[in-house]
Amino acid sequence: MYEGKPCALFFRFAVPQMIGLLFNSAYTIVDGVFIGNRLGREAMAAAAVAVPLIEILISVAIAVGAGAGVLIAARLGSGEQDKAREVFSTAVWMLGGVGLLIAGLGNLFLAPLARLLGATPDILNQSMDYLWFIATFAPFQLFSFLLGGMVRNDGRPKLAMTAMILGAVSNIILDYVFIYPLNWGIWGAAFATALGPIFSVLILLPHFLSRRGSLFFTGRRPVLQAAGGILTFGFPSFIMEFSIGMITFLYNLSITQCGYGELGLAAYLVIGYMMLIVLTLFLGMAEGLQPVFSHFMASGEVERGRAVRRFSVRVFIGTGLVCYALVVLLGREFYTVFSPGDPELVDFVCAKSPLYFFGYFLAGYNILMVSFWQSNGMMRRALVLSLLRSLIFPPILLTVLPLVFDRELIWGCQSFGEVLAACCAVGMLHSERNGRDRQAVPPGRRL
Repeated sequence: MYEGKPCALFFRFAVPQMIGLLFNSAYTIVDGVFIGNRLGREAMAAAAVAVPLIEILISVAIAVGAGAGVLIAARLGSGEQDKAREVFSTAVWMLGGVGLLIAGLGNLFLAPLARLLGATPDILNQSMDYLWFIATFAPFQLFSFLLGGMVRNDGRPKLAMTAMILGAVSNIILDYVFIYPLNWGIWGAAFATALGPIFSVLILLPHFLSRRGSLFFTGRRPVLQAAGGILTFGFPSFIMEFSIGMITFLYNLSITQCGYGELGLAAYLVIGYMMLIVLTLFLGMAEGLQPVFSHFMASGEVERGRAVRRFSVRVFIGTGLVCYALVVLLGREFYTVFSPGDPELVDFVCAKSPLYFFGYFLAGYNILMVSFWQSNGMMRRALVLSLLRSLIFPPILLTVLPLVFDRELIWGCQSFGEVLAACCAVGMLHSERNGRDRQAVPPGRRL
């Protein structure tokens, strides 16, 4: 399963996950297009209220899935299949408990939750309709990410990709059916969003129920030590995903303070859809490579893991440069889809997006290095880099640059942050090559 040259391993593991996540992101974008064109601005605002809750669900699922994946891949690589199933069972219990808790509390406190997330009196009822589906079906959203990651670590990356694609396609189809022919409004949009992960889970479940691989349901109770390891190794991934919502909040504040008003906020929303596509490419490839990195660490094939990393760096940076060229050359066509009747907004976005995305080719490098260090048990490095690129550099730059220089520079703060974080990552990698700060311990042997 892990035989072959770095390029073969990359295409076997990274590409399927990237394609699956791209389809997953596509339904989010299509959902926005359907709601905006059919239901109008208030419905879009109501759906936007649910975004923080969805981001939290995805953050938790990715954190548990990544942490469990690192431990499972390491233990499978060491031949400890029973220990791997112990971690898998613990992860299932953890996300099952979180999902039921969110579903229960979400239904009990639906109106306060909607207000807390920003619903105004005018859109409160629509926001509650949308949030009810997100909260009630939260367990399926969580398990769609977890089981996909576990299938990938069990050597079936194409099955994980298929589940993601079919879940996303079903969401897009149901979005159209519920919103247009059936005319169910915001209720239909939320229902379609809730059903997508269910289809993904139904596709993934037979792998575990029929015991087609090393991982399957055993009915074991959660193990506290395994739960601690899952949280420890998954925390950098949680930071990367959760910080997207935090950065969006900080950008919204800065845009308002710099006097760009509603035009600037709307432009940032549209830029966010493009950002989602670019980051999905990098996150998908990095998640797909996690089992490879963890396996080589556990089996002692450290140099093979580094060879895969070196090959991946070239692919990530090349992908980033191609994406930037497409943003510059074809961005207008993409942005026009969201606001075909607002040329002023489209012109504004086209003027700001080149500055916003100029450093995003290094975002891929940073995400790859976080995944590599995380998978190899170098948690300090992974956590430091994850924090630098998300919760340290961007807020500082958003605060300082508009005051010291021109307000226009706020549109480049995210890219400036990625550049600075990449410089720090290169410095940490250089210290590793010189033999300093060697604290990596194979995850399968640590816990």
